[in-house]
Parts: sequence; structure tokens; C-alpha cells
Amino acid sequence: METETNKTDQEHGRVLVVDDYLMNRLKLARILEQQGHTVSLAENGIEALSMLQEEAFDVVLLDIIMPEMDGYQVLERIGGDSKLRTIPVIVISAVDDIESIVRCIELGAVDYLSKPFNPTVLRARLQTSLQRKKLRDLERSYLQQEIMMRQSEKLATLGRLSAGMAHELNNPAAAASRGTEQLRVAVAKLETANRALHEAALRRQEYDHLFVLKQRRQERALGALARSEQEDALESCLETRGLEDAWELAPTLVSLGYTEKSISELTAHFSEEKVPAILTWLCATTNVDGLLKEIGQGTNRIAELVNVLKMYSYMDQGPVQPVDTNQGLENTLVMLGSKLNKDISVRRVYADDLPRIQAYGSELNQVWTHIIENAIEAVNGQGEIIIRTSQIPDWVVVDIEDNGPGIPEDIQPNIFDPFFTTKPPGSGTGMGLNVCYHIVVNKHGGQITVHSRPGSTCFEIRLPLQGVVVSE
Repeated sequence: METETNKTDQEHGRVLVVDDYLMNRLKLARILEQQGHTVSLAENGIEALSMLQEEAFDVVLLDIIMPEMDGYQVLERIGGDSKLRTIPVIVISAVDDIESIVRCIELGAVDYLSKPFNPTVLRARLQTSLQRKKLRDLERSYLQQEIMMRQSEKLATLGRLSAGMAHELNNPAAAASRGTEQLRVAVAKLETANRALHEAALRRQEYDHLFVLKQRRQERALGALARSEQEDALESCLETRGLEDAWELAPTLVSLGYTEKSISELTAHFSEEKVPAILTWLCATTNVDGLLKEIGQGTNRIAELVNVLKMYSYMDQGPVQPVDTNQGLENTLVMLGSKLNKDISVRRVYADDLPRIQAYGSELNQVWTHIIENAIEAVNGQGEIIIRTSQIPDWVVVDIEDNGPGIPEDIQPNIFDPFFTTKPPGSGTGMGLNVCYHIVVNKHGGQITVHSRPGSTCFEIRLPLQGVVVSE
């Protein structure tokens, strides 16, 4: 009983509906209240932002085309407000061109539904957003506690990476969760379709052609206007054939290339009264296959990220082990993926025959993490980072270079000193490069140097081929 109560609590939330059209607001409010949510309504972006400042909401459902302040501007204001940016925003709009969708996602929207929307899809995506919001709130609370407990630069680094990995895991986890919710409905519909197909009593020849149709299906891309017109036409065609759920079948059939003509041609292979069962079954199997593919992609991505995390941390391994330097750098780049936006290019120049070295693998990854993070900050969201590996006599060499503004010459001799930092107060401990120096020089018997001028800063790390210095 307690478990069901907790589940119910997780599925309900405080939702703000923002739409300038009264009927749309009322329709959404009715649907959401039937699902157990508490709903508030705003008729424009200005009113919505005022309500967000005064009240706490779990999710915002936002229209794009509105007077005075459109949905894009609302997303920008929410994203620029530290108090509001954690609230998930789902855009629901009749504007469904790819540019608008991409723009909304880039501005921070967590999802995008086109009007007219499917209530079942809305419910699944809304619940996913609510769950994600609660997880973010828990994570934020956890990270705040961790910050107070951190007593070393290593814990601070791991905290930052944990937040980044949570971001990386969030997208595939949300996709798998959303797909699972939708799959439950899709499987139930497939069972109904299978019963109807059985009752239609297809002949052997008809079954053979049915599976030919399934193998032939191929999704095609259509513009929003063309798709809408074809869906409307096909929906009318299906309704004349007695399909009560024509509105639900039409989008799937259009995506598979069906038209009024091709549906009429089905009577060449199936009797007229069997066509509805055939179409329903084709849509049901297509939807189930698509959802299984989506869930598979999400879970595979999660497995990949977990594997990278294990390799990065050298979980279940001794402190010293043979280390593949190239792989360690790659794992670090994955861990920092959330900070590497599309305007930061990373050029890899790895030596193919680089030998493994005996080293403290997890601590070397600390070095790569801190220096690459510094490079990301140096290019300030736009630039190039070059990572090179090579072998010279007695050494494995790693160069990490960025094309940022450079380090002033007068402070370069001090950058490895403890507590020395050029960052604003509260932005750095001044221990990061000192910890890197300790790991490379004291623990591995290596060398770390910096060469910097305007437009180029390169950290060179040399690690001995013969192995680490075990004594501290």
C-alpha cells in the first residue's frame, strides 16, 4: 500500500499551462486534472513568468506563438534565471518544423509535442519530466551537501564529473523510461489487433501477403504541411471503412507510405471486411517495433556510459595497473562530454603504438580531467583543444593544448603552487594544478610543464616507461 502511494505521489505534480488560446488551455487543464495534476493557467508569456516567480511549479507546458512575448523568449528568460532553469519545459505547439524544434531544445526545452497531440503521449512525457525534476532536485540537494563535505580537490573533481555523468545518463534514461510507458499501451493494442486478425480468419495466401507488407514498410520523411494534409485525407478514408481509431492510425500509416490509393489496392489481396484488421495490425506492430528500438538505444547508451565510468575510475582494480594512456584520455573526454559543446572542437593526435605503463590509473585521469577542464574554460565556449600522445626514449608524452588567451608570463612560474588561482573568489580552490603536479611528479616520477603565449597554452606531461615511483 505504501509503495502504491509513493508511486502516485511521483506521478502527480504542479503544472503551469501557457497558451494564448482559451480552448487550448481549458482542454489541457481538463486532461491534466483527470490525471491527478494540479493545474494553473497563463494566457501569455509575461503572465507565466510572473507566476513562476511567485509560485513553485514542477513542469511548464508552453505554446510558441503568443502575443507580446512568444515561447522562445519565455524559454530564454527561464534559462537565464537560476531559480527557474531547473523547471522542465515541454513545448506544445502547432509549429512543428525542425528548425523550431531544434531551437526550443537548444533554449532548454526538455521535450516538444506537435498539436494536435496524443493525450497518452503527453501523459508519458509529462510523467518522465516530473520524475526527472524530482531526480534533479534530489541531485541538487545531494551535491549541495557534498560541497560542504569536500576536503580535497579530488572530491571536488569527482563531484563535477558526477553532475556531468548524470546529465549524460539523463537523456537515454528518459528515452527508455518514456518508451517503456508507451510500450505498455502499444503492447495492449497489439494484443487487440492480434485478436482481430485471428477473428478475420485470413487464408494462407493472405497471411503470406500480410507479412510481405510488414517487410516492405519503410518510413519516409515529409514536410509538416504535406504530412498534415495526408493524415487528414487518410483519416477520412479510414473512417469511411469503419475504423473508430482512424485518427490514431493515420499518422503511422502515412509515415509508412500509405495513401488512400494504396489502401484501396489492399482489396486486391484481402477482402474488404478484412482490411481494417490488416491496417490495425500493421500499425500496432510498427509502433511496438519502434518503441523497442528506442528503448534498446537508450539502454545501450546507458551501458556504454557505465562502462566508461568503470574504466575511468578503475573500479574493482588495484591502485597500480597497466594503463592505456590513449584510452584514459578518451574516457575523460566522455566524462566531460556535457561541457564540450558543439563550438569546442577536440582534435586527437594519438600515437597508435603507445605502450601501456604501470601507473595509478584513476589519479592520472584526475590530471587529464583538471587540465582539459582548464582548457574548456580557457576557450570560453568556442575554440579548439588538441590532445597529442607520443613516445620518446624513456617517456610517454601527453600534450594538451588550447587556443585560448594564454597564461600571463609573469604568473606562469606560480601556477603549480598550492592555493594559487587566477579564477574569481569562489570559482576555484587553487589546488587543482598543484594536485596534478603531485600526481605526475611525486607519485609517478614524471614531469609536467606549461608553455603559453596568447592564442596557445600547452601542458606537457611526461610519464616514465619503467613504471611509477611507489613511495610518496
